[in-house]
Amino acid sequence: MVTRLSNFFLRTLREDPAGAEVASHRLLIRAGYIRPQAAGIFAWLPLGLRVKAKIETVIREEMAAAGAQEVHFPALMPREAYEATGRWDEYGDLLFRLQDRKGGDYLLAPTHEEAFTLLVKDLYSSYKDLPLTIYQIQDKYRDEARPRAGLLRGREFTMKDAYSFDASDEGLDASYMAQRDAYERIFQRLGLEYAIVQADAGAMGGSRSEEFLHPTPVGEDTFVRSEGGYAANVEAYTTTAPEAVGWEGVQPATVFDSPDTPTIDTLVAHCNAALDGEYTAADTLKNVVLALTHLDGSRELVIVGIPGDRDVDLKRAEVAFAPAEVEAATDADFERHPLLVRGYIGPWSETGPVLGEESATGIRYLVDPRVADGTRWITGANIDQKHAHTVVAGRDFTADGTVEIANVRDGDPAPDGSGPVSLARGMEIGHVFQLGRKYAEALGLKVLDQNGKLVTVTMGSYGIGVTRILAIIAELNNDERGLIWPASVAPFDVQVVAAGRDQVAFDVAERISNQLETAHLDVLYDDRVKVSPGVKFGDAELVGVPKIVIVGRGAAEGQVELWDRATGERESLSADEVVSRLTR
Repeated sequence: MVTRLSNFFLRTLREDPAGAEVASHRLLIRAGYIRPQAAGIFAWLPLGLRVKAKIETVIREEMAAAGAQEVHFPALMPREAYEATGRWDEYGDLLFRLQDRKGGDYLLAPTHEEAFTLLVKDLYSSYKDLPLTIYQIQDKYRDEARPRAGLLRGREFTMKDAYSFDASDEGLDASYMAQRDAYERIFQRLGLEYAIVQADAGAMGGSRSEEFLHPTPVGEDTFVRSEGGYAANVEAYTTTAPEAVGWEGVQPATVFDSPDTPTIDTLVAHCNAALDGEYTAADTLKNVVLALTHLDGSRELVIVGIPGDRDVDLKRAEVAFAPAEVEAATDADFERHPLLVRGYIGPWSETGPVLGEESATGIRYLVDPRVADGTRWITGANIDQKHAHTVVAGRDFTADGTVEIANVRDGDPAPDGSGPVSLARGMEIGHVFQLGRKYAEALGLKVLDQNGKLVTVTMGSYGIGVTRILAIIAELNNDERGLIWPASVAPFDVQVVAAGRDQVAFDVAERISNQLETAHLDVLYDDRVKVSPGVKFGDAELVGVPKIVIVGRGAAEGQVELWDRATGERESLSADEVVSRLTR
């Protein structure tokens, strides 16, 4: 049936909504696809649901081709399963938590690994039942601290999450590749550029983890790639550490006066003026004090030594110390630890380590991988207004471990030796994990193998952000006048606009709309009588149906205009030609 705009639930806006920063956010609201309900929460209107359904159709087709079967879980889930896997605590403030009238704890699920695992445990007991891949398309909930950019980062969003179940690691590899290949087909069909990058598994756990990132300036993720084929998000990038070197014949570490040099810049300037040699920030060891808040609420300080020409990347730090929360040490933290001399902290002291501790400050001390044994540094002496030079790692101090929290820069070497990396911005549109046996072990998912012995099932998890993809497609396909949907996901195949004031224009437009519908095209017919042609054209541009048929002044002579929103071209043709032209 032809959809008539005169009774279609749609109101467009002429002005951009307040607080909308990116094109997709502005245009999806203005064109009547979504309406904000609260920060990061949106109502879906008929136009938006049509586009969303088309994206979901592509996903369902490719999931079926990959052998996955669809199920559907409730968003409201009990606490117990998430507590068994540790995620009730690990997710922290991201979880929406609530209680029922009896005091039972529930959550609005951010993902459903636990539910899928328990379902399979309930129904399957033999290796003969496997492999199995099941999925759902369902709304998820995360209490984002700063929801922004409309659908790109909201607190309620639609996701496709699939889970594979295998009796062996070899089976998991096959299931993983089937889903990975399906993702490539999905994104290709949707016309989305993507980069597959190594990723950190985070709270999901597991071993192999890859993200599908869409390169875009509005992306929240930074990733690196080399011309030789290496790609990873910055959280998963691993530093190439230098080889250890000896220190035979190297002079002892020496403390020197360094007044008013609490920063790397002031220290380098002082060294170049007071010491022999030419120094740069790379010769210094910056010691950063971080505060970790653990799941049990305890607070721990940790010092990390990184080369002075590097800064801390907070995302890398959050991954490195997960599930603890990470922040810079506060004034109160420094007051509680008098051995921390702000601006002059170092891993070595003339008086040696604190009694019973290996660290000069009594606080756990970690280093960047570049601080290899034999490397020598200018660093704090743990005395106000004093630093030390020729402090040699491995000779003068030993670290409690290495940690990757320093920022990654253009030109850094790819860890696989494929050349220097460059940085780019991207938005995550899909993520595939080899979960392994984390959830199966926590929840007791076992099956009998060929020998009648119980074995723990190994799992994979595969997510696609449906609503985020919709926003990205809108972000890619628009101009100053409105949206321009690709035909594969457009809410309608064609929009017919009756632009004339005479009845003949409406009669011709009606006939063309019915013919197009008979030809199996989805038609939006602007049949509004008391609306000016200018307003109709403005709405058509804003809504973004890719093909527009304008029935106006030439209708009496059997002439109409075909408007291609993507190219901007307008072509006059006979009303009798329209159907054949649009169904080629």
